[in-house]
Amino acid sequence: MKHYIGMMSGTSLDGVDGVLVSADDTPGHGLRMLAAAYQPFDDALRAAAMALQAAGEDELHRDALLANRIARVYADCANELLASTGLRADAIRAIGAHGQTVRHRPELGYTRQTINPALLAELCGIDVIADFRSRDIAAGGQGAPLVPAFHQALFAQPGECRVVANIGGISNISILDETAATTVTGFDTGPGNMLMDGWILRHQNLAFDAGGAWAASGTAHAGLLAVLRSEAFFARPPPKSTGRDLFDMTWLDSRLRGFDALAPADVQATLLALTATTMADAIAAAAPAALAVYVCGGGAFNLHLLAQLERALHACGVRAVVTSTAALGVSPTHVEALAFAWLARRFDQRQSGNLPAVTGASGARILGALYPA
Repeated sequence: MKHYIGMMSGTSLDGVDGVLVSADDTPGHGLRMLAAAYQPFDDALRAAAMALQAAGEDELHRDALLANRIARVYADCANELLASTGLRADAIRAIGAHGQTVRHRPELGYTRQTINPALLAELCGIDVIADFRSRDIAAGGQGAPLVPAFHQALFAQPGECRVVANIGGISNISILDETAATTVTGFDTGPGNMLMDGWILRHQNLAFDAGGAWAASGTAHAGLLAVLRSEAFFARPPPKSTGRDLFDMTWLDSRLRGFDALAPADVQATLLALTATTMADAIAAAAPAALAVYVCGGGAFNLHLLAQLERALHACGVRAVVTSTAALGVSPTHVEALAFAWLARRFDQRQSGNLPAVTGASGARILGALYPA
């Protein structure tokens, strides 16, 4: 029996989710979660990460300092996991550490997940595996999404077409269809919570719209929704991935011109409709026979978003039920961290972690770089 830690901080910039798992050689994913932990980002760290999303003065220096700060938050999360289980550092085979994406430009051949993995290894005394996306991009892929391979191992059901939808800052879907020639596909569908979070922060100084209540108080505007949906990314065929490099508040502000009279709550309702309808369109195109959509990530707690997603799917002719991955026994807050524990194990076993059909890479690749303890 081996133990791994997986940690993930996503585009929502809220903090680090971590899990500690045991792994055996049983068929499937072979993981059993022993503990979970969460370490929030403080406002200064969040602001520093957000500032690196765009070009600015002294970027290399600011990125290096941020990488050190993020490594320390990851270390705090790892230590909390060890304390909660009573395990020592030498009982952990490796930490799979995603880091914080500050740039994602696969079309230019690079992606940047900021963290100092050498410092994390030093602080924890545990091997660290990091930089999971770069090898896929080097092989001509998008470097994202990486979770469909894990979703397949964890959630696939023989003879049933189901979708796993991760709604973080960005939304991505995994199509798990055991009846198809290719049993799993996946891609980014567009904004998840990112624009809604930015809009409510601007107008109500809140980090997120709890349960979608503010969006539910407004009315989606058909004209604005059409403008937002006209973004070329939505019409591009997969493989495709995206991030704050495209869908940031500057992008939103440029498309709000001419809609100044709209109430802020109506804009929020429209942004929620954008997430729901673009995801529904993608599922209808890629998985029209889906029976269920299982949502993970922070968006799983936005009940108004889940209801609107189900409504949008039905409007597209997809009769799927929308619920969270909790229905499959896995908390929606743990899925991505579990994926990086799984990817760390795959690296340890020298097995591939990407799916070329998902990312567009020229072949299967072992993902990650090792920083020994």
